[in-house]
Amino acid sequence: MPLRRSIAPALAAVWLTYGAPPAVAQEPVPTRPAAQAFTLGAFELVVLRDSALAVPNNGAVFGLNASPAAVAKVLDEASASTDDIRLQIDALLVRSPGHIILIDTGFGPAAHGVLQESLALAGVSAADITDVLITHSHPDHVGGLVDANGRSVFRKATIRMSANEWAFMQRQADTRLVAAALRPQVETFEPGRPIVPGITPLALYGHTPGHVVYEIASQGQNLRDIGDTVHSSIISLRKPDWTIQFDTDKAEGARQRRHELQRLAATHEFIFAPHFPFPGVGHIEQTGDGFWLHAGR
Repeated sequence: MPLRRSIAPALAAVWLTYGAPPAVAQEPVPTRPAAQAFTLGAFELVVLRDSALAVPNNGAVFGLNASPAAVAKVLDEASASTDDIRLQIDALLVRSPGHIILIDTGFGPAAHGVLQESLALAGVSAADITDVLITHSHPDHVGGLVDANGRSVFRKATIRMSANEWAFMQRQADTRLVAAALRPQVETFEPGRPIVPGITPLALYGHTPGHVVYEIASQGQNLRDIGDTVHSSIISLRKPDWTIQFDTDKAEGARQRRHELQRLAATHEFIFAPHFPFPGVGHIEQTGDGFWLHAGR
């Protein structure tokens, strides 16, 4: 059932506090649309900007098993603000033969996301999208699936997510109305097999019960959209064992984060991380007990 217009402001307020106690609202940061394209074998990939957040460094979101002082020390060592943690909210477009694929959709218009404007910069309209792939159903990844009135934006697309995640999305207060609006378009999958040519979802549960990453491969080249395996390009990499409020299973989220970062550092596979500084593309290097991003291709 479509959301009523009057629901949109309330929905936006919920989306800006998801995954954290009500007193820990993340502050939206004004964002301009942007699109940055590159090739991967025969595919064209485009990183699309949607929005950004500033998360207060008050111990309620990052470093739950550390302290704000410890978080501030790591931020200061990286010459970053110690008062808050800045996160981009971006999406990834994949142009492949016969498909125009969007991986995640940002916060959407209810929270002032600019994904549609970024798509326009890439020369793509919502009607062009054939497939929408969802890493997980937190509002900053599925909010752009609906417009300000709660109607499906990508009406010609098949919306794909793991079966576990679809069940989770329908249970959550902040996404169940969105799920209801999208139900006719949703197809679920079990991770581990290609769902469109060249793209394979792989289970990385912990952040949510059905969170997946997407392995994109063409002509011997690979890139992995790692979704919310990581959040901060500083905290998540320097201190992967620190727990984060956003993870549904905090211990498993931390375990999976370290395991995936170690794997990526060993393989030097390129990644896209939607919350890293735009465009969020590079490869992971290990340094001591932590990691860092070698940005770019």
